[in-house]
Amino acid sequence: MSLCPCGSQLTYQHCCEKAHLNHNHATTPEQLMRSRYTAHVLGLVNYVVSTYHPDCQAEQQREAIAASVNSDWCKLEVISTAAGSNGNEGFVEFKAYFKEDGEQYCLSERSRFVKEGGLWYYIDGTFPEEAERDPRLSQSISSLKVGRNDPCICGSGKKFKKCCG
Repeated sequence: MSLCPCGSQLTYQHCCEKAHLNHNHATTPEQLMRSRYTAHVLGLVNYVVSTYHPDCQAEQQREAIAASVNSDWCKLEVISTAAGSNGNEGFVEFKAYFKEDGEQYCLSERSRFVKEGGLWYYIDGTFPEEAERDPRLSQSISSLKVGRNDPCICGSGKKFKKCCG
């Protein structure tokens, strides 16, 4: 039996597989976040799409979501969890590592989850301040020079050419 890709130290069968088979088994924001990461590792695009909150209209973004899922995901670190303003909101801060073109990158996010109809959904997230405060963002657009192989200014951790370029 192999360990679950989410890093829980449980087997996949005793961890994220339950949520993948039935969304009801993700009973906390952290469980949903871990199951979504594992779905990325295993290429389960339908699960990722179905666990976005309906307001996100993920089905219209299926192609972009599939591209993200098909990355070479390496490791997940859960940094913290926090309750929201009510019992139907929660936050998970994490770092997800992936490889691209032989280099490892880190996606760092504080995700927000909401519970609706008894199910937790991913609704949105924010990036750490370091990513938001890229010094290139304070330059005027006419003087901004971003090389194709430079880190993307959006803070994704990807190269500019593979992200916003």
